[in-house]
Order: sequence, then C-alpha cells, then structure tokens
Amino acid sequence: MVATGFPAFDTTVDKTNRLLREIEEAYGWPKERRKQSYAALRAVLHQLRDRLTVDEAVQFGAQLPMLVRGFYYDGWKPAETPVKMHSEEFFQRIRHDFPYSIQGDTEQLVHTVLAALQRHVSEGEWHDLRARMPADLVTVIPA
Repeated sequence: MVATGFPAFDTTVDKTNRLLREIEEAYGWPKERRKQSYAALRAVLHQLRDRLTVDEAVQFGAQLPMLVRGFYYDGWKPAETPVKMHSEEFFQRIRHDFPYSIQGDTEQLVHTVLAALQRHVSEGEWHDLRARMPADLVTVIPA
C-alpha cells in the first residue's frame, strides 16, 4: 500500500494499482509494464465514455476509484457525446490510443480490461452499462 499521508489518496492509489495489476496478470505482464496496463485501461475507458450518453457516462464514472475517475474524465467533451460507432470503429479507436503490441486482438484487450473493471463497479451499474450498449458492442462486455 502506498502511504501518501492522506487516507483518501492512499485508498485510491491502492485501488488503482489493484485494477492495473489485474490487467497485467490477465496478460502475464510483469509490474514493469505498468505503463501498458494504464494505457489499456485509459484507452478502453475513453472510448466507452464517449460511446455513452452524458448521464450514463457520469453514472458509470461515479463508480470508479477517484484516481481512475480523473483520467476517465480527462479530455472529455460532453457536448460531443455520445459518439455513435459500431464495434469495428470502437476497436480501431482503442487500438489507435494503445501504442503497444499485444498478444491477441484488440477485442481481447477490451474484454480483459472490462473484466477487471467489472470487479470494481457495482453489479447494478454493470447491468445498466450492458443494457445501454448497442448489440454489437455488448458482446465484449462481460456479463
């Protein structure tokens, strides 16, 4: 656990590190590849956020650890959302934002990141997220 001297910061850093570690473990990446797990999480969160309506994006964002919530909202332009995109464009945008090579395809990366996120979001919010995604994207969101 990180000791910043401020309990709320310690907690959010710990939760964020746990989430990143779950992504790394799913890929077998060592901790030294933390930049990759962060880039994967950020890329998936940004495209997910941009695909949701403003209200849905805010409801989902409220469930995230405080530190993750910060980079979830970073660069967001609510007036330009939701961005209507089919699954192929969704994956292309993530691949563009994720500058590292990976084993498997982008869909597997998205599924891995979302599976880790699912453990940090309430069951009700997760069901709401799945219910609001178009049919061609809901398939990558773990049930």
